[in-house]
Amino acid sequence: EVQLVESGGGLVQFGGSLRLSCAASGFSFSTYDMRWVRQGPGKGLEWVATINAVGSSLSYADTVKGRFTVSRDNAKNTLYLQMNSLKPEDTAVYYCQRFLDGQRGQGTQVTVSS
Repeated sequence: EVQLVESGGGLVQFGGSLRLSCAASGFSFSTYDMRWVRQGPGKGLEWVATINAVGSSLSYADTVKGRFTVSRDNAKNTLYLQMNSLKPEDTAVYYCQRFLDGQRGQGTQVTVSS
Protein backbone atom coordinates (compact mmCIF):
# COMPACT_ATOMS: atom_id res chain seq x y z
CA GLU A 1 0.00 0.00 0.00
CA VAL A 2 1.33 3.39 -1.01
CA GLN A 3 1.68 5.74 1.93
CA LEU A 4 2.82 9.36 2.03
CA VAL A 5 2.92 10.93 5.48
CA GLU A 6 3.67 14.63 5.80
CA SER A 7 4.90 16.24 8.99
CA GLY A 8 6.60 19.38 10.24
CA GLY A 9 3.82 21.92 9.83
CA GLY A 10 2.80 24.36 12.50
CA LEU A 11 2.29 27.99 13.42
CA VAL A 12 5.13 30.38 12.59
CA GLN A 13 5.53 34.13 12.49
CA PHE A 14 6.07 36.21 9.37
CA GLY A 15 9.63 35.73 8.19
CA GLY A 16 10.07 32.45 10.01
CA SER A 17 11.09 29.04 8.74
CA LEU A 18 9.75 25.51 8.74
CA ARG A 19 10.97 22.23 7.33
CA LEU A 20 8.36 19.81 6.08
CA SER A 21 9.02 16.11 5.69
CA CYS A 22 7.18 13.43 3.74
CA ALA A 23 7.84 9.80 4.62
CA ALA A 24 7.10 7.46 1.72
CA SER A 25 6.44 3.74 1.85
CA GLY A 26 4.85 0.99 -0.19
CA PHE A 27 6.55 1.86 -3.46
CA SER A 28 9.97 2.39 -4.95
CA PHE A 29 10.42 5.99 -3.83
CA SER A 30 13.77 6.49 -5.54
CA THR A 31 12.24 5.94 -8.98
CA TYR A 32 9.49 8.54 -8.72
CA ASP A 33 9.54 12.25 -9.40
CA MET A 34 7.82 13.98 -6.50
CA ARG A 35 6.28 17.34 -5.86
CA TRP A 36 4.83 19.51 -3.14
CA VAL A 37 1.45 21.13 -3.59
CA ARG A 38 -0.60 23.25 -1.22
CA GLN A 39 -4.15 24.35 -0.67
CA GLY A 40 -4.82 27.63 1.02
CA PRO A 41 -8.09 28.47 2.78
CA GLY A 42 -10.86 28.67 0.20
CA LYS A 43 -8.46 28.02 -2.68
CA GLY A 44 -7.67 25.18 -5.05
CA LEU A 45 -4.54 23.09 -5.14
CA GLU A 46 -1.42 25.06 -6.04
CA TRP A 47 1.79 23.51 -7.26
CA VAL A 48 4.80 24.50 -5.14
CA ALA A 49 7.86 22.52 -6.23
CA THR A 50 8.98 19.43 -8.12
CA ILE A 51 12.05 17.26 -7.76
CA ASN A 52 13.06 14.45 -10.08
CA ALA A 53 13.75 10.91 -8.92
CA VAL A 54 17.46 11.40 -8.32
CA GLY A 55 17.23 14.94 -7.01
CA SER A 56 19.17 16.54 -9.84
CA SER A 57 16.36 18.61 -11.31
CA LEU A 58 14.32 21.05 -9.24
CA SER A 59 11.60 23.49 -10.20
CA TYR A 60 9.57 25.99 -8.22
CA ALA A 61 6.47 28.11 -8.50
CA ASP A 62 7.29 31.80 -8.87
CA THR A 63 5.51 32.49 -5.59
CA VAL A 64 8.07 30.47 -3.61
CA LYS A 65 11.21 30.68 -5.73
CA GLY A 66 14.20 31.84 -3.70
CA ARG A 67 12.46 31.08 -0.39
CA PHE A 68 11.65 27.35 -0.55
CA THR A 69 13.99 24.45 -1.26
CA VAL A 70 12.86 20.94 -2.16
CA SER A 71 15.15 17.99 -1.51
CA ARG A 72 15.00 14.26 -0.97
CA ASP A 73 16.90 11.48 0.73
CA ASN A 74 16.26 8.33 -1.22
CA ALA A 75 18.10 6.22 1.36
CA LYS A 76 15.49 7.33 3.90
CA ASN A 77 12.53 7.38 1.48
CA THR A 78 11.87 10.95 2.54
CA LEU A 79 11.00 14.16 0.72
CA TYR A 80 11.64 17.56 2.27
CA LEU A 81 10.56 21.15 1.82
CA GLN A 82 12.62 23.83 3.55
CA MET A 83 10.55 26.98 3.78
CA ASN A 84 12.23 30.27 4.68
CA SER A 85 11.01 33.86 4.80
CA LEU A 86 7.46 32.67 5.26
CA LYS A 87 4.59 35.01 4.50
CA PRO A 88 0.92 34.93 5.55
CA GLU A 89 0.00 33.98 1.99
CA ASP A 90 1.97 30.75 2.45
CA THR A 91 -0.69 29.61 4.92
CA ALA A 92 -2.06 26.34 3.55
CA VAL A 93 -2.23 22.60 3.93
CA TYR A 94 0.88 21.21 2.29
CA TYR A 95 0.87 17.83 0.55
CA CYS A 96 3.58 15.72 -0.97
CA GLN A 97 2.49 14.07 -4.17
CA ARG A 98 3.72 11.47 -6.61
CA PHE A 99 4.19 13.21 -9.93
CA LEU A 100 3.09 10.23 -12.03
CA ASP A 101 -0.37 9.64 -10.61
CA GLY A 102 -1.01 12.50 -8.22
CA GLN A 103 -1.33 10.30 -5.17
CA ARG A 104 -0.75 12.40 -2.06
CA GLY A 105 -0.72 12.20 1.70
CA GLN A 106 -3.07 13.65 4.29
CA GLY A 107 -1.22 16.94 4.40
CA THR A 108 0.30 19.10 7.11
CA GLN A 109 -1.03 22.53 8.10
CA VAL A 110 1.24 25.55 7.87
CA THR A 111 -0.03 28.80 9.35
CA VAL A 112 1.96 32.02 9.07
CA SER A 113 0.92 34.88 11.32
CA SER A 114 1.51 38.49 10.35
